[in-house]
Amino acid sequence: MTRRTLKTRHLRASAGQTSTAPSYDALFAPWLERWDLIPDGEVIVTPGSRLLPVRRHGAPAMLKIALEAEERRGPALMIWWAGDGAAPVWAQEGDALLLERATGRGSLTATVHEGRDDEATRIICAVAARLHAPRGAPPPTLLPLTQWFKALEPIAAREGGLLARAAATARELLSAPQEVGVLHGDLHHANILDFESRGWLAIDPKRLQGERGFDFANILFNPDLEAAMAPGRLARQASVAAEAAGLDRKRLLQWVLAFAGLSAAWFIEDGETPSFDLAIAEIAAAELARA
Repeated sequence: MTRRTLKTRHLRASAGQTSTAPSYDALFAPWLERWDLIPDGEVIVTPGSRLLPVRRHGAPAMLKIALEAEERRGPALMIWWAGDGAAPVWAQEGDALLLERATGRGSLTATVHEGRDDEATRIICAVAARLHAPRGAPPPTLLPLTQWFKALEPIAAREGGLLARAAATARELLSAPQEVGVLHGDLHHANILDFESRGWLAIDPKRLQGERGFDFANILFNPDLEAAMAPGRLARQASVAAEAAGLDRKRLLQWVLAFAGLSAAWFIEDGETPSFDLAIAEIAAAELARA
């Protein structure tokens, strides 16, 4: 299983790239015919999938074709959420997923850069509350957080330092989880879209299971490097998120430190330098010392 899409998404400002490359025609053509879809825009290229804006009987939708195993995990959870907190699924088969398309003009990334960072954080927390709410039916099979974090230990043992502290923090959290439930796994500003009258809804879940607080850590890495590294920003948004979501602020900071270590481990696995993740880990560790 690859985490490349998650790893790159929270570190890059762009959520995807558009392309007019005709080579993707064969990828989309069977689904366009099967689901009676009309192309309505250019292909969007992400590390783990290809997306095409379409219309179905005049209504705007998004056709997504998963190219990696991680991307294939999400649709079952989207279907289970049934449009409550997440984008409604109109059809799903094999690697193909047809979602209602977000047509609102709102952007949580823009909200942050307009000076309304607190508002964006509270919106994400409100969406998370809907996603975490109990449902009548059992969820699909979920990946435990203990499995999600498996890359951290061996890298931390080799690298030591801040990564070793992150690994120790992760062990502490994972050994005694609180409020365990269904997790999105990648909640951040670019994965929550404006669906106008439906409100803000999530896309692209990782389908995890574990402590509720983990789902809020990624807010503090996003929406981009400029925002995440602004002086005092992590400390403030940790307080805003903790209040909005009813979390213990210190424990949220522990999740930030643990997740920063995990993301750094993913980069190191790929032979890259995790400068940003280590910087976030250092800020989180400093805040924990003051907590």
